[in-house]
This record gives sequence, C-alpha cells and structure tokens, in this order.
Amino acid sequence: MPIVMKFGGTSVQDTEAFVRVSSIIEAEKENSPVVVTSAMAKVTDALIQAFETAKRGNAKEGFQILENHLRRHEKVSQDLLDEDQQKRFEQELSFAKHELKDLLTRVSRRSLPLSMLKDAIVSYGEQLSSRLLTEVLLAKGLNAHHVDARSLIVTDDEFGAANPILEETRELIRLELLPLLDNGKIPVLGGFIAANRSGETTTLGRGGSDYSAALIGAAIEAKEIQIWTDVTGVLTCDPRLCPGARTLRTLSYEEAAELAYFGAKVLHPKTIQPAVDLQIPVRVCNSHQPHEPGTIILPSSQSTPRKVKSIAYKKGITVLRITSARMLGAFGFMSAIFQIFERYRTVVDVVATSEVSVSLTLDNISSLESIVRELERIGKVEVEHGNAVVCVVGSGLRETAGVAAQIFKAIADFNISLISHGASSVNLTFVVKEDVVADVVRKLHDEFFAREETTQK
Repeated sequence: MPIVMKFGGTSVQDTEAFVRVSSIIEAEKENSPVVVTSAMAKVTDALIQAFETAKRGNAKEGFQILENHLRRHEKVSQDLLDEDQQKRFEQELSFAKHELKDLLTRVSRRSLPLSMLKDAIVSYGEQLSSRLLTEVLLAKGLNAHHVDARSLIVTDDEFGAANPILEETRELIRLELLPLLDNGKIPVLGGFIAANRSGETTTLGRGGSDYSAALIGAAIEAKEIQIWTDVTGVLTCDPRLCPGARTLRTLSYEEAAELAYFGAKVLHPKTIQPAVDLQIPVRVCNSHQPHEPGTIILPSSQSTPRKVKSIAYKKGITVLRITSARMLGAFGFMSAIFQIFERYRTVVDVVATSEVSVSLTLDNISSLESIVRELERIGKVEVEHGNAVVCVVGSGLRETAGVAAQIFKAIADFNISLISHGASSVNLTFVVKEDVVADVVRKLHDEFFAREETTQK
C-alpha cells in the first residue's frame, strides 16, 4: 500500500529545505510514496500581489514583484542539479516567465475573466516547486516522475475555491498514478492546483495542497497520508501564545476537523473528509525534525483524564444578533435567515438561539452590508465587530460532568458573549472580545496543561 507525502511551503523554501525533503522521501522510498508539494514559502503571496498590481493596470510592475522569487528557484537548481538538469529546469522557468508576463498583461487589459486569470497565475507556485523537486530527487538517484496535477483533479468552475468532481478525479488519479507506482516510480505533483472540464486551471483554495494530498490518498487507498510542515504535529495550543504547548500523539478525525476549522494552522479542514471516508490515518510531521513521530489522526482516539486535548482560536470575528417577536412559535424563521447567507455565499460559524433572537458569528464580512440590509426585513439587527472564537476540543466533553464548569471558572474574569455546547461531542465553543483572546487561551492552557510534565497522549 502506498503512502502520500505532502510538503508545505516552509518545507521547500530554500536549498537546505529541498535537501531535507529529498532525504525524507528517500527514507520512505520502499513504501511507494506519492509526493505532493506546495509552492515555495511566500511565492503564493507574491503571485497574488503581482495579480493585484496588474489588476490596477501595471503588469510590468506586477512581474517585477515575482523576479526575486523566481531567482530563488534558480538558486536551488544551481545548488543541487547537474548541468543537464539545470538546463532542463531553466527551460521550464523561462516558459513560466513568458506565461506569467502574458497572463499579467491580460489581467491589466481585462481580456479574460479575472477569477480565471488569477487561478492561472497563482498555479505557477506549485507548478515550479513540483518540477524543481522532481529534478532534485532525480539528482539524488531516486526514480521520480513529475505529474501535472491539473490532469488528475477535475473540478467545477468555482475559480479560487473549486470543488473536485470526485468520481472523475478518482478514476484519473488511479489511471495515472497506479501504473507509475507499479513501475517503481515516485510521482511528484503540485498540490492546490486542478482544472475544470474545459481544461482551464482552477485552485482548491488556500491550504488546498492538503486537500490534494487527501484526494490522492483516498483514490489510491493509501496506507497513510503524511502532512509535512514546520511544527511537530498538532499542539495543545498555539505555541506563540503558550510556549509550554506540547505535541498531541493522537487525535480523532472529529477532533482534528474541529481544531482545523476553528483556527489551528496545521491542517486544512477539507483534508480530513477524504481520509474519513476510507479511514486512512493522517500523520502530521515536522520536516525540520523528521525523526519525531508527530501526531497521527485516526478514526477515533481515546479521551484523556482531563478530557481537553487542545485549544484553538480564530480572530477577526463579527457577531450578528437578529431579534424579532415574529420568531416566537413560528416555523421557517431560521430557514429565512440562512437563505440570506446562502445567497451571499457566506459561511456561518457559531449559532445560538433563544425564543425571539438568533446570534451567529462570521469571519467573512465581504457581503455584510447587503446581508444586514436583507436581515433587517426580518427583525432588528445588531452588528458587533472585534471578536474572537475560542474552541476547546477533546473526546467526551459533552458527556463529562464538570468540564464546562472547570473551563468557565478558569476564565471567570472575562466576559463571554456567545456559547455553543452540545452540537459536537468533542467541542465547546464560545466568543470573547478579540483584545482579550490571548489571555483567555493562556488561562485555559494553564488550567488543563500547566501542571503536567509529560507529553499528552
């Protein structure tokens, strides 16, 4: 059974990182690895900045933003590849430069839909990093073979956040990758990028390289999906807030999904679902410390004596409160509210209701003005900015007496404006003001983890 190894941007950010990654892959060569890579660190941001600059009418300045990042690829090539390989990669790089200049010019002239052009431009981060990694592996003597992910993952036309057409994608992945694996080759492809049925480049959204890896892992029924990043697994808390945060050895799919959705940076939320469907373990590893076991995410995991496993948070949250006496005893009221959010393609995170009011949170407020205008036809609307969501995760939270009391006693000095408990058996979520969220998270971590001296299981 093969494994899927996905490497994030910091794992392929420079020559030293490429050397580390090639050694990690070499150590797994007997396990039939399929390698998925993100763009080099900071390259995607630069490509987006170049697009935005060209959109303002300055394509030449947009390309200048990219030049330093393109040279970073060239430097890795010069450091690690032989002369023939360097020439081969330089041809790829030259073609990419020509295409990017053309695409940025098209953006400045608005000659094609901007969303389509943006995906085509942003895709070059993964295109170049995957081709470069293939050459680095070949230089190391590994039997690597580059595959264009756009020939494997078929999506709808939702540029910027495309949705895979699963059955077609599965068939193409198996058709392309299984023969390569049978012949002892190591397929290498860029994550995040795909194509619609017309062959136009699409992307799976930020963090979508994890999703690519999971789609591939599910299609080839992998033994394990490995997510290689710059932290040693999933931690009990954000180490920037809590220096004493430690690595979790195991998590359940449900726990990992909640943490990912509510702000944990290690996993993209969509990563979990394809693995859940086939119960494929997902391991989160640190490419800087490859001998550490990291965190393994399984169909289920045992609860710990303290019940709480990790604490995540998300800033930039807006709370909406809709109040109407018409809600009392009326059916269809909630449906009317959520139809408005559906029309504006806006995701709601946390919801709490009473007899005459609904409170909910948003982290995307791009359509807020229009949403509020429609909600005001239903009832009185209050908008409160500057909030944060805190998510406490652990198996058995809902069924265990006293845990909620322990959580809220620890943060008794802070005002809590919204609580969601019971919808998930592994998650208790609440809202606080953004300017106190760091103190709230630290208090909770001290309450549940400070007295422990061993790594949580």
